[in-house]
Amino acid sequence: MTHRQILEALSGLLLVLFVAMISGTIVSVALPQIIGSLKGSQSQYTWVVTASLLASTASTPIWGKLADLFNKKLLLQISIVIFMVSSLACGFAQNTGQLIAFRAVQGLGMGALQILTQVVIAAMISPKERGRYNGYLGAVMAVATVAGPLLGGLIADTSWLGWRWCFFIAVPFTIAAFALLAKTLHVPTVRRADVSIDYWGAGLIAAGVSVLLIWVTFVDNSFAWLSWQTLAMVGGGVLLLALATFVETKVREPVVPLHVIKRRDPALAILASLAVGMAMFGGAVFLGQYFQIGRGYGPTAAGLLTIPMMVGVLFSSTISGRMVSKSGNTKPYILAGLVVLLAGFAGLATIDHETSLVLVSIYMLLVGVGVGMSMQNLVLVIQNTVPLREIGAASGAITFFRSLGGTVGVSVLGAVLANRVATNIAEGLAKAGIPVTGGGEAGRSLDIASMPEPLKGIVRAAYGDATGHIFMVSVGIALVGLIAAFFLKPAKLRDSLDLPTPPVKDEAPTPA
Repeated sequence: MTHRQILEALSGLLLVLFVAMISGTIVSVALPQIIGSLKGSQSQYTWVVTASLLASTASTPIWGKLADLFNKKLLLQISIVIFMVSSLACGFAQNTGQLIAFRAVQGLGMGALQILTQVVIAAMISPKERGRYNGYLGAVMAVATVAGPLLGGLIADTSWLGWRWCFFIAVPFTIAAFALLAKTLHVPTVRRADVSIDYWGAGLIAAGVSVLLIWVTFVDNSFAWLSWQTLAMVGGGVLLLALATFVETKVREPVVPLHVIKRRDPALAILASLAVGMAMFGGAVFLGQYFQIGRGYGPTAAGLLTIPMMVGVLFSSTISGRMVSKSGNTKPYILAGLVVLLAGFAGLATIDHETSLVLVSIYMLLVGVGVGMSMQNLVLVIQNTVPLREIGAASGAITFFRSLGGTVGVSVLGAVLANRVATNIAEGLAKAGIPVTGGGEAGRSLDIASMPEPLKGIVRAAYGDATGHIFMVSVGIALVGLIAAFFLKPAKLRDSLDLPTPPVKDEAPTPA
């Protein structure tokens, strides 16, 4: 494809990516109001996010594998339709149970849009040149992440619209993206007669991860850490994942290509991506809640306050993408990004309900810069090591583990936050001389506006002070990612779309 044809197709792909990204960020700031309106709890707050992330995570490798087997353009159009219909359903949800279910379906579309965009770009552009175009991807993701909270806050604060339009607004974007791709995207399909899809592996992975996440949500609340429920759920989840690993070693077309991810550099890149996934999802989800519940700002103001993190992603991804294309090296930028990410998390681990907003903004900027420098470059590490015929499965694998990091991160951080908030509220009520029996209900409810004034102040302080504790967990995860990236081999990105074909050795003539 010529540069002009690539840019024409890229415009549709970037709009698709914008649709997928904005759907998550537009809801992040409005979630406290949404859950409060539907009379939901802190656990349900977490699961509104986790449901879409889990569905996206579980389906990502399947979409990646399907992209290696079938028409990429048709798959992209199908995923757009799934996303549009589920967004409408989310907007019409009448309770948190319905919203969580519809968000799970929406996650199928979100996962497809994010992975198929990367796969199509990889099928058009060589890894070395892809660094520049991945910079565009990072910029669009940053713009969507900046615009999402602002737009979500404005919608939530506008009485004649209401929070339901946070879901409805995605529809015109999806229609425009569908039309644009129908006109501009032309990717050849290599049709194969021996198509084999690993449904068993995908199902076992989804089931195993789901059981472990459900355990994280309920442990220490509904049952103790040392109990038969913990034994059953942790043992069951580990067994399901072990079975999934066994299946992946036996099937002809594994949904997660073990022969790729067991190699040194892809395995290390995946481990580092887990940390980036936690940063990308956990930061956006819980910082929005911190500003609204912990600091008392409205949705629009909360969206404005998250801008430093998104600005960091925007500039660092664009600049580092161009520098990677120029030099052909990824490791220096990944290492630098993860060091900055670690510093940002360490700063956020110190915040409470009275921390200066200037300091919070600096810490968020560092997190954004770290994510922007490392996220897409870790994808390039894996894409550079596989042939074109496996680009979908390989891209799906690293996106799967990055999303898994985000899913587990949101669940774990949400559980830590819920437990810490309950403790803080009980302590605050005791100091104020209010009967502690009301603390449990206060900790479960996010409808702050309906609380009496003394209780409202206690709950806000509890959320503000508890937020720093969740980022202490993030510091440890980011440190693991940094150590993994340190052991990556320095490698040059290739100029060709595909790996060079190894020369065929001439056979020696058979002696007479």
